[in-house]
Amino acid sequence: MAEVRAAAEAGHARYTYRLRVPSTARAGLEAEWARCRWIWNECVARSQKAHRDGENCGPARLDRMLTEARAATPWLAEGSSVPQQQLVRDFAKSRAKALKDIKDRLPVTRRAGMPKYKKKREAEPTLNYTRRGFRLRDGRLHLAGGIVVRVVWSRDLPAEPSSVRVYQDTLGHWYCSFVVPAKLQPLPSTGAVIGIDWGVKETATTTSDAHDLPHPRHGKKAREKLTRYDRMTARRKPKKGLPASTGYRDAKRWRAKTYKKIARQRQDTGRKWAKKVVRDHDVIAVEDFRPKFLSRTTMARTAADAAIGVTKAALLEMSRKHGRDIRLVHPAHTTMDCASCGARTKHALPLSERTYTCTTCGATSPRDKNSARVMLVRAGLNPAGADRVRPDRSLSDRAA
Repeated sequence: MAEVRAAAEAGHARYTYRLRVPSTARAGLEAEWARCRWIWNECVARSQKAHRDGENCGPARLDRMLTEARAATPWLAEGSSVPQQQLVRDFAKSRAKALKDIKDRLPVTRRAGMPKYKKKREAEPTLNYTRRGFRLRDGRLHLAGGIVVRVVWSRDLPAEPSSVRVYQDTLGHWYCSFVVPAKLQPLPSTGAVIGIDWGVKETATTTSDAHDLPHPRHGKKAREKLTRYDRMTARRKPKKGLPASTGYRDAKRWRAKTYKKIARQRQDTGRKWAKKVVRDHDVIAVEDFRPKFLSRTTMARTAADAAIGVTKAALLEMSRKHGRDIRLVHPAHTTMDCASCGARTKHALPLSERTYTCTTCGATSPRDKNSARVMLVRAGLNPAGADRVRPDRSLSDRAA
């Protein structure tokens, strides 16, 4: 199944496809990754030494280091220079971001962190190739170094790719991800707007009952299976210093496979819902909610299963792809404001109180529905037309 992630800011999109990798190509990819991993670890070591000595360690110095290493090490020169150069640039970009976060005095929890060593049994292979490092011919992907793999073309590429990333996931499956110019695919105008509020009981509550997204609970449905695999993994875990048994590796693979299935289910649910919302509305007012803080609360497991972040990302991606007007609304006090008169309660509503009653105008509505209408108000839209009471209004005054 192809995965499309649009990047409207850069004007490009990423198309991901499954690869069928024969044993010869797999050996070539693993050897290429071994060289790249050695270069990354060498960059980390040189960077740390430069920091101790008070020297600069920029991309130019790392490029010279790579040139010298390839000239002095035949094993390194056997591989293609394209993924090795891209790895050096990725390292330089990662280090520059970490230094910028330190300079800006960001909290430690929000910093990117300095690049670390990639361990052989923990780091998954990832190889980046620019246009001169790959070509597509007869439905196959030809990589620099004589590596040829077959691509599972679940959909056609819309344009000529400028780069490709070849990587392996935790289950051992190989994928390739092409970067192509993004093309806007406008949808017919509907003249409708919608407000969206994120939650845990319902993943998304909207001003339209037909577009509410109930909590799918994919993780809860698979909890029994995951618990069994967790017990198997804990029971078969090898003692420190001893190699892992086949049974332990099998249990880890089954557990990872189940988690991968849950992630795909969440992603599929979010994309289908986002497509429906974007297809039916021209303007979308969305709560700019960041669910990370919920991981430190008693609702952590339920919030993670709701996959608010994945669903929100799918909605933003789909809106940009189809040229819809999406407006992010600050989430502060959205449960305390009245969508009818704009009055704010003097205290925060407890989670157990699911009905909002305004003490000023007396309006009563479900708590999440009121918050969804508040999104419309803050986005500069009028929630009075949420049920199309007055269809003769202009676009900015109508809601779905």
